[in-house]
Amino acid sequence: GDTFRAAGSAQLAVWGERLGVPTVTGPDGGDPAAVAFDAAQQRKAKGADLLFVDTAGRLHTKHNLMEELKKVKRVIAKADEGEPKETWLVLDAVTGQNGLEQARRFHEAVELTGVIVTKLDGTAKGGILLPIARELELPIKFIGVGEHQDDLQPYDAAAFVRALLDMPAQAA
Repeated sequence: GDTFRAAGSAQLAVWGERLGVPTVTGPDGGDPAAVAFDAAQQRKAKGADLLFVDTAGRLHTKHNLMEELKKVKRVIAKADEGEPKETWLVLDAVTGQNGLEQARRFHEAVELTGVIVTKLDGTAKGGILLPIARELELPIKFIGVGEHQDDLQPYDAAAFVRALLDMPAQAA
């Protein structure tokens, strides 16, 4: 859970309630790895198939926060027998080309398996998706096009290119 942002855990709990998904949160300022450990233990105890761990946003230039992220991944692996199977980076499309360096640093730190790019409903075109996919060989898993629960959509490369080039659907 997001123990860094003020009310980050509360926000996750609200989303969990809206979606009918149980959440495990920790106190503001708490250790994210401890929350992840508790969540992994609860996942196993309840026989749940999935565990999503959402950490506070962090800059790749903040060494201590990157080390904290590595710790979260190690703790989950220890608590949940080799998990996580997937490690995704959520990037804000407004970040622009700096997103490639962010993705590179996060990939070096925690071996990403995919990327989610959000805020594609605004003025950002999402041109960062192509360099990330090409240079880092990371799949784009989802794109965010709003703030509602249905606004996180599976990434469709052909549809994205059409939208990027402002082409009609039949032009694919």
